[in-house]
Amino acid sequence: MTEPHLWWQRGIIYQIYPRSLMDSNGDGIGDLPGIIRRLEYFSWLGVDAIWISPIYPSPMADFGYDVSDYTGIHPMFGTMDDMDHLLAGAHERGLRVILDLVPCHTSEAHPWFEQSRSSCDNPKRDWYLWRDSHPDGGPPNNWKSVFGGGAWEWDERTGQYYYHAFLKQQPDLNWRNPQVRASMYDAMKFWLDRGVDGFRVDVMWNLLKDEKFRDHPLIPPSRSEQSPLLTLLEAIPIDQPEVHEIVAEMRQVMDRYRERVLIGEIYLPLEKLLAYYGIDGCGAHMPFNFQLIGMPWDARVIEAAINRYEGMLPEGGWPNWVLGNHDNSRIASRVGQAQARVSAMMLLTLRGTPTMYYGDELGMHDVPITRENSQDPVEKNITEASFGRDPERTPMQWNSGPGAGFTTGEPWLPLADDHQVLNVEVERKDPDSMLSLCRRIIELRRAEDALSVGNYAPVRATGDLLAYIREVKSRRFLIVLNLGHHAANYECPDFKGRVMVATRIRKEGFPVDRRIEIGGDEGLVILLED
Repeated sequence: MTEPHLWWQRGIIYQIYPRSLMDSNGDGIGDLPGIIRRLEYFSWLGVDAIWISPIYPSPMADFGYDVSDYTGIHPMFGTMDDMDHLLAGAHERGLRVILDLVPCHTSEAHPWFEQSRSSCDNPKRDWYLWRDSHPDGGPPNNWKSVFGGGAWEWDERTGQYYYHAFLKQQPDLNWRNPQVRASMYDAMKFWLDRGVDGFRVDVMWNLLKDEKFRDHPLIPPSRSEQSPLLTLLEAIPIDQPEVHEIVAEMRQVMDRYRERVLIGEIYLPLEKLLAYYGIDGCGAHMPFNFQLIGMPWDARVIEAAINRYEGMLPEGGWPNWVLGNHDNSRIASRVGQAQARVSAMMLLTLRGTPTMYYGDELGMHDVPITRENSQDPVEKNITEASFGRDPERTPMQWNSGPGAGFTTGEPWLPLADDHQVLNVEVERKDPDSMLSLCRRIIELRRAEDALSVGNYAPVRATGDLLAYIREVKSRRFLIVLNLGHHAANYECPDFKGRVMVATRIRKEGFPVDRRIEIGGDEGLVILLED
């Protein structure tokens, strides 16, 4: 009998920021041999895939998102042999490996750009976006950079401007050029042939720009409750209709290989986001759903968002959920340590594929970093406010030692002052820790089809309570989450069952019969009886 669901539908994705996962050589920066050393941990936790942020050669103007070679490994992270060993070790343990693909722009040090800027008649000139000055002598138009300032950089040698959506060291590729597309697809094939199980495509929705290079309507600041970074992303000319043709071509590359996954980073309103699934399965397998990151932590708001997302998914579209990543404040800092446990239960029990951000399973939080000590180019380029992403990128906390088990040297970013208690070694021994809670939920999810691939059905709840059912055939689970700090009674006249997992372990095994008191900052996964 053929398995109706693929591994990435059943599975859990775990994001690794490689500078911060594990340092193997004492230089204070994480690397591939460090990740290899920790593969046992990912197997023990129960995740199915590790997604590794960029490890390509790069001048590191944006910590690897300025790529100078799409088919190499930065010496800081190791060698190609290390990458091969990582792939082999992961696959031996049943773990999949997903790489970041950064196709929107290259580094200015990439040979493609060096050739492109060498002269106006170079064969690779049209691989990037070059334009003459505006008649007034300034930049071609008013487009802004996500990382602050204008998006056009003057090139003295050739007398034109080039476009960069991010740093000036990250010139954007011209994806309307078929040679650019073919070269990037060749890079994808290189890694797929090597055994990589998929790609997370950076800023997928920004691959194409307005072909006529018209001025862009500027978005007033603070127009929404989104993070400042997301507001800036709205101020660039994005989501051109023709981009879906490119996504379809990427999908064709992936479909030549068995069970590979294409994930798109897309910060767009829901109705536009869902278009990236494509028609008849020709788009991304999963356009990342970031709703929970920028949303108020309010039960009714979140309930409405879940139901709207479920109701709008296209036929065959598989849902996914994200609570944190390398560009946004950690969930424990956004909602507090107690609610971080509730959020983990939500993430791991909603229908669809969850993506966990490294350290969130420990309750890691943002680490305060002064502007003077900031490493992040966003913080250095945007002067009017604090936008830095360093606080959510600090080293993984493995034990209570001086380097938190991350390094024997000086870590590239400071450790949290509570790493002696919030770390893997301590929390593995504590059955009531957040790490142990996450592992219990994952273990139950892996054992129960209802929680991994079952249907979702909302259940009426009021106040700070959020409730829903996951079910397959006659197997049903009721999830009740208290997103507030005060106890509440949940009336469930038609439900009887037993608590399988609770954010407070002492409640596990408790019977439930039509009514249950759920404490503040508490969540329950209840197996219902017929």
